[in-house]
Amino acid sequence: MTSSSLNDLIDLFSKLPSLGPRSARRAVLYLLKRKILIPKLVNSLEEVQANTKFCSICANLDIIDPCTICRNEKRKKDKICVVEDISDLWAIEKSNAFNGQYHILGGVLSAIDGIGPEELNIISLFDRIKNGLVKEIILATNATVEGQITAQYIADHCDDSKILITRLAQGMPMGSELEILDYNTLSTAFKSRSKLDTSL
Repeated sequence: MTSSSLNDLIDLFSKLPSLGPRSARRAVLYLLKRKILIPKLVNSLEEVQANTKFCSICANLDIIDPCTICRNEKRKKDKICVVEDISDLWAIEKSNAFNGQYHILGGVLSAIDGIGPEELNIISLFDRIKNGLVKEIILATNATVEGQITAQYIADHCDDSKILITRLAQGMPMGSELEILDYNTLSTAFKSRSKLDTSL
């Protein structure tokens, strides 16, 4: 491997979330010292690329469409938990705090970044609500300013008074993100969720 291709690989790793140049170098060196992992990594990446797809209902990643969660008849169909990203869904699933359906927005509203409702998976959420089966929308966006604004936007546009709009409450410190919270905190946040005021 030439120095140029090695640098390219490190640069590629550094583009991954939470990996800066230093962490990327460590990851690449780890793989080079344990070369037996490289073919397995390549095969796994190729398999994931070939077989995974986005769920047409909730936007989760799976090898089938609709995804395993949406197909599961044991899950409550009248509750939808709205999250920002797939990693948030995975975190909630590991906590075993929720047994309903999900809806992944793919981000949050941000005027500074030019992200409006059209850039997110919001319209499809409103379409899901129209079927009349949904009784509760749980807004589980992160406790950031953008997350709060996104949650309020969704609540304001769910004008069907028969639908209960709730927000994760206790255990969610301001500025926190779902995927880094421990599972007990997530479980408490679900149990202590409160109705969101849509009269603002």
